[in-house]
Parts: sequence; C-alpha cells; structure tokens
Amino acid sequence: MFLRDDTDGAMSATQGREILPSNVKPTHYALTLEPDLVKHTYTGTVVIDLDVNEASSSISFNTVDIDIKKATVHGANGVLSDSPRISRDEDKQTHTVSFDGSLAAGSKARLALDFTGTLNDNMAGFYRSTYKDKTGSTKYMATTQMEPTDARRAFPCFDEPALKAGFTVTLIADPGLTCLGNMDVASQKEITSSVTQTQKQAVTFNTTPPMSTYLLAFIVGELNVIESKDFRIPVRVFAPPDQDINHGKFSVDLAAKTLAFYEKKFDSQFPLPKMDMVAIPDFSAGAMENWGLVTYRVVDVLFDEKTSGAMTKQRVAEVVQHELAHQWFGNLVTMDFWEGLWLNEGFATWMSWFSCNEFYPEWKVWQSYVTDNLAGALSLDSLRSSHPVEVPVKRADEVNQIFDAISYSKGSCVLRMVSKFLGEETFLEGIRRYLKKHAYGNTQTTDLWNALSDASGKNVADVMHVWTREVGYPVLSVTEQGDNINIKQNRFLRTNDVKPEEDQTLYPVFLALRTKQGVDEEQTLFEREKTLKKPADDFYKLNADHSGTYRTFYPASRLEKLGQAAKSGLLSVEDRAGMIADAGALSASGYQPSSGTLSLLDGFKSETEYVVWDQVSSWISSLRSAWVFEDEESKNAIKAFFRDLVSDKAHQLGWSFQQGEDNIQQQFKALMFSSAGSAGDEKVIKAAQDMFERFSKGEKEAINPNIRGSVFSIVLQNGGEKEYEVVLNVYKNGDTADERNTALRALGRAKEPKLIQRTLDLAMGNEVRSQDIYMPLGGLRTHKEGIVALWESMQTNWDMLVKRLPPGLSMLGSVVTLCTSSFTHPDQMADVERFFKDRSTKGFDQTLAQSLDSIRSKTNWVQRDSKDVSEWLKSHGYFR
Repeated sequence: MFLRDDTDGAMSATQGREILPSNVKPTHYALTLEPDLVKHTYTGTVVIDLDVNEASSSISFNTVDIDIKKATVHGANGVLSDSPRISRDEDKQTHTVSFDGSLAAGSKARLALDFTGTLNDNMAGFYRSTYKDKTGSTKYMATTQMEPTDARRAFPCFDEPALKAGFTVTLIADPGLTCLGNMDVASQKEITSSVTQTQKQAVTFNTTPPMSTYLLAFIVGELNVIESKDFRIPVRVFAPPDQDINHGKFSVDLAAKTLAFYEKKFDSQFPLPKMDMVAIPDFSAGAMENWGLVTYRVVDVLFDEKTSGAMTKQRVAEVVQHELAHQWFGNLVTMDFWEGLWLNEGFATWMSWFSCNEFYPEWKVWQSYVTDNLAGALSLDSLRSSHPVEVPVKRADEVNQIFDAISYSKGSCVLRMVSKFLGEETFLEGIRRYLKKHAYGNTQTTDLWNALSDASGKNVADVMHVWTREVGYPVLSVTEQGDNINIKQNRFLRTNDVKPEEDQTLYPVFLALRTKQGVDEEQTLFEREKTLKKPADDFYKLNADHSGTYRTFYPASRLEKLGQAAKSGLLSVEDRAGMIADAGALSASGYQPSSGTLSLLDGFKSETEYVVWDQVSSWISSLRSAWVFEDEESKNAIKAFFRDLVSDKAHQLGWSFQQGEDNIQQQFKALMFSSAGSAGDEKVIKAAQDMFERFSKGEKEAINPNIRGSVFSIVLQNGGEKEYEVVLNVYKNGDTADERNTALRALGRAKEPKLIQRTLDLAMGNEVRSQDIYMPLGGLRTHKEGIVALWESMQTNWDMLVKRLPPGLSMLGSVVTLCTSSFTHPDQMADVERFFKDRSTKGFDQTLAQSLDSIRSKTNWVQRDSKDVSEWLKSHGYFR
C-alpha cells in the first residue's frame, strides 16, 4: 500500500500550471451580449467586480478570438484609468490591462470592457448552429459551449474553475426570439439597439449563485418548448422548430423525477429556480451540464418511441441523468482545477447508472456496466500512453484530451469500488457530507476521500489514492499448488512489454472471492502477492461481479473449471461476461494463446443472457479487427466460427419485436441479428434484404428501429449503389436525428471503391455537420478497403481538417484516431509515424500516442497468435 502526503501531492500538481496571476479575484460579472444572426458576429460589454488580493497596476484575464474595443479600470475612489494599455498574449490566451497608479490590496475594483466577437462554427464559446425552416431554408441560432476552456472565446473572463463568481446576463435579440440563460428572467423590455438602431428586446436574467465560467450558458433562437410540472420548479425541454417538441416528453418527465430523486439522495435542494434542457443541432459532445440550462445533441434528448430502439432509450436516460447529477457534483461543488475532472465525470457516470438502476430495474444496468464502462476503462488504461485518473494539466490546450474513458469510465469504476468497499448507503452518506461542506466551493480528490472516511470510519485515502494518482491497473496471476492459491499482481499492458520501472506500483485490490458459500468481501491484496487456502469443494472465482478494476489470469485448468461452473449456474451474469473479457484481453496481450479463448467461447453456445453474448461478440469483433489485413482464408475461417457460434441463438430469438417487449430482450435480439449478419448468416442476410426492399418501396415500418442500423449495414456490405442511394436518402431526409444518424453510420460499410470515395467526400464536405464527421468515417473502419482509404484521405485533406477542426478542440483528435488506429502491421504504423513526424500534434498528441499503442498491440497479437488461431480453426473444421 502506498501512502501519499496530500499536501505534497497537491503542490506538485500545481507546479508549472499556466494560470492567471492571483493579484485579483472576480466576484461578479455583469455581461451584456447582442448577437447578429445574419452577420454571425456579436457585440458585448462586461463589468467585472474584483477583490484586490495584492497591490496591482495590471489585470490579466483570458480571451480567445475576442477583440477588446475599450477598457476602463475603477478603483475604490472611482475611475482609475479610462485608457489603460492593453496587451495580448496569444499563446497563453490572455489580455492584460496595465495602468498608472495602483489598486490597493484588500480593496474592491471594477474592470469594464467593450468587445466584439464572431459567432463561430467550431461549436466552442459563443457559436452559431443551423436548422431548416419549413421552406428548407437554413436558419441560425446562437448558443454556447464553455467547457473546458472556451468561456474565454465568448467574453473576457477569468476562465479557471476555482475563480467562481456570480453572473448577471443580459441578451439583446430580435423580438420573437427565445432567450435562455442559467437563471430565470428578471426583466424583459423593448429597447433601441445601439448597434443596429432597430427595436429589440433586452432580456436580463437573475444573478446566478457563485459558479465557474465553464458552466455559464446563453441561447438565442427560435425554440419550441414542452414542460413538466411534476417537480417544484419548472422543468422544460426546448428544441428548434424543425424538431418535434413532443419527442422531448420522455426526457422532460424523466428529468423532473430525477431531480426529485437526487434532492432526496443528496439531502440537498436544487438551488436554481428552473431547469431547462435544450436540443442543439450542432453540438460537439453528447451533452453539457450548464447549471440550470443543460444543452444536448438532438439525439441525446429527443426520443421517439415509434422510430427509435431500446438502446437509444437507455442512452437518452443515461445522458439526462448524468447531466442532472452534475448539477450537484460539478456545479454546486466543483474541482479546483482540471486534473480533478474525474470528480465531475466519474461521479456523474456512476450516479447515472445508479439512478438508471433505481428507475428501470428491469434494464439490469449493472450487468451491462461490465461490458460498457468497465470494458472502456480497462481497454484505454491497458495502453502505455494512458494517464492517471488525476492527470496533471498545465495548459488550456491539454484539457480536451482528458475527456476520455479514464476520467469518465475508470473514474466511475474507482467510485464503484469505493461504494462496494464502504457499502452503498455509507458511500452516499459520505457524498451528502461532501456536498454540504463544500457547497458553492472547489475541491480536490482528498476532500472527497475525507468526507467518505468521515462517514465510514475507514481511511479511504490510504486505499484509494493509488487508483487515482497512478496510471494503469494490475493483472492478478493465479497459480495453484495443492490446497494453496497463490495470487500475484503486476502492471498490465496490452502490449505485454512492461518494464521493471513501470511495475513498481502496488494497487490496493479487493479480491471479492466467490465460493459456494458466497462472496468474501474482506479478502484484499495490498501487497505484491499472497497465498489463500483453496475451498474444500474446489470452486472459487476472484472479482465477484467484476466490480474491481483489474484482470485475472487463471491457469488453463482453472479456466476450464470456471467454464463448467458457468454452465452449472455458479457464476453471475457479470462473472461470466467479465471472465470472457479477461480471457480475451489476456489472449490478445500474449498471456495465454488465443486458442484457449476460442475454446472457452465455443462452450458458451447455450448461454442465455444478453450481456454475456455482448462480450462474446465484442471479443470476436476485436479478433476480426486485428486480422483485417490477413489472408482471406483465415478471415473467412474466423467468420465461419463466429457464424457457428451465433446463428442458432439468432434464429431462436428471431427479429420480430412485440409492443411492450422487455428492453433487454429487444437489445438481445438486435445484438444477435447484427452478429449473425456480420458473420454471413444467409438466413439473416436474406431477412435483412427482404426488409430493406419493402422499406425502399415506402413501407417504413418494414424495419424495426432496433435493427435499422444492422439492416442498413448488412445490405450495404452485400449490395452496391442501389442500396447506397436508399440509405443516403434516409440520411438526407429521415424524420428524426436518430434515423439520419443511423444511416450516416452505415454508409461506410459499402466496399466498392466509388462508394468508399462518395462516403469520404460526404464526410469531408459541408453536408455533414462537423459534429458528425466521425459517423461515416467509423463505418469505413470495418473493412480493409475503407481503412486504407481513410488514411489516404486524411493525408490528402490534412490542411482542410486542421482548419475545420481546430487542434485545441476535441474533434481533430477523434478523426486522427479513426483514420489511424485500425492498422495492424508495422509498416502501416511506420507510415503514420512518418506523416506526423514533422507536423504539430499539439492538442492531440496523447490521442495519437494511444492510436500507435493500439496498432502495436494488434501487430504483436497477429504475429504471435496467427498460427495458433489458424490451427485451432483448422482442427475444428472452419477452414473451407
């Protein structure tokens, strides 16, 4: 067990940060903005009240792409300077106002700024978003995305999480447009615009509680609304007029219930006077938790039961409950700087699963947690280029790269371990104490551990600091000698090339030992290795229900016994899925031959649970992806094994869906239909083609929403231009965002060279929104022709991509990953390294390193296990 000095840890994290001088601190902003939706510009004024901490003759604040027109500095006795010197540091994203005279320490000051900006189309800061009116003409709305460091793109501010202040916002807009802010409206009046000299409305919102700049939001546009009155304050969903506002009913009703649920669980009243949720047509993330004004991608808040499937419904519920959890965890109590991002995202992720389980127990979400959140965390964290949960952040342009599976998924996995360690109710009591003590303030991870320790009487920090401050996780190697079980922990890397200096950390591991007598939660491994006594009946399994963040490497004989135990009903659903996940990951990384995992999966044909089949399908997909550039005979043999594995279950379940059918059953049918189709099952392919034919003739109900994406993918994989045109038309003219997105994701499945080029042209052109560029590119990654074309296209269009997707934002890194990480050969990796050698990778250097690690791991896997896999497939009759 590692013990850390909290003070030293906090100090080391702050060293080298590029932050603003601490000579002044903002307490209040009076912000007025007037957007021009025709010229895509805006004018603004901001008056910032300041506490002067040190005698000062200059004030520095953050800006990006803001033109400061005038500055005035007020001291205790009035105007100190009405023409201060203004300088700009573009690299540090700051302006500095310098003046003669001095502001006295301990005094109050005021900085007034007039400025202009552009309503950009980069989905950052104060930006423009488009939608279509009834005539098909393009219309504009103005909206915001401030997190992580883009409030400075919207207005001059002190853009750091710890510099909380109150905000009084006024929006000046054309009459008839809806104006929204974090708070409710304080006043609304007609004025003559000083910019256009026309009549406009000035809408002023009540002052917010103290909050961080990244949580500020304001919107101007044509919006329809649906409201729930089931909570003590208004809860509303807004959407542009080209969307059916009634599709917001599921979200608005769920939000009202969730707010009441969270108030009770947190013993803390939601402190704002309303909760608005807005569907934004152009939106880079899934959603953003702006306090009292949450913004979403259209598809993540509007849901139509008739045209969307069970998985979409679960996704919407998860996103809504995630963002509402942030209203307390992140908004009311905020991390003090960005290395504490996991405090926001890890908790909101855990809480969304917790609340989903409370609201929809029939969804059994903790089962799918193993194949979703845990799998995502273990996958990324198995790369050498991963990072700790608490990752030191020095510059603003580094922040976007840590919005990943480590901050979200591993963060939530760490919290799940804590909740199991303490007990769920004790854990929530600690959360209540944390929120109460730090309301409207900022915290570090230690503050959370202290609150949980206070509630439980256990020293949580001593146990958990390793999990947040060290990168990676262990693999527990199990050996058996007579009646003894020896367990040893070492750092796990997907490339299986851990260096001695990378294997110094000892992770505090909760063994959760399952036997026939139940689960022993007291067993731990805080040292390098230990020995346990084998149960008399010879049955045991580590990591019961897979709530621990580690892999377990059993000897082949024990893995075979666990396979039998699975059939005998001794293992939970989570155990079976997790066991397959571990076996697969250990095969891919060289701990054991892949033939062992193939044999294990071969014994799961009678498996009855969706989540287990999801993991089976996931590993076979990983195998096929790693072998994508191998010979056709080998690839067809893997495909034949997959088909033999899934076809009977797919046929048994069928692909007809009944009204009111269980959510999991719908997802199960959809998974098996998709898997069988991907594996070349002729019956499923024929069914997909028949449904598609009827659909293409106008029978929209011919394809159930649960399998719409699979049907589109299957017919494109097995068809040509005729099918492509139909799917393209759905993308262009589908009734809902969900339908259009499904079509867009499928287009890349077409393999004909001219269709691949059409997909690339579509993605790189202006027809696909920048937020959606990854969708058609993702489809191209499913076949080698598409993978090669993706890479060639990215190189050809690099300059355009950098301009369209600025490196400081997150989208360019996503595109780089999509266009590089599917390679599997050393020469391909060398080509990627060569291309980026003399180019700036600022803003996506970590993502690129992770792509290269991923290629390296697949290269090793194929080189090591190609013969082993082929021999197993031949011995089982899958080579034709």
